Amino acid sequence: MRERRSFTPEFKAKVVLEVLSGTRSAAAVCREYGIKSDLLSRWKATFLERDPLAFESAERRNEEQARVAELERLVGRQAMELEILKGGSRALVALSSRGKR
Repeated sequence: MRERRSFTPEFKAKVVLEVLSGTRSAAAVCREYGIKSDLLSRWKATFLERDPLAFESAERRNEEQARVAELERLVGRQAMELEILKGGSRALVALSSRGKR
């Protein structure tokens, strides 16, 4: 009985990218690496399913990263404002409790 081979994620990605780039046929890649075509098909399907962002343009990714950075700044500013308001309300409560004594 043959021992089951294990392939690294890097190797799988390399093989799939060779096929997807169109420079070589799936059959040629399978022959070179000694893998079955159904295994390559599964790897390809998994790659395409899990990595849809691989095909997005760099411009769109940069726009999204800029938007995320902008939102993070906004959240930071609002957190700071909230802390300031909490401190102010504690001070007002302390002052009002002193006046009632």
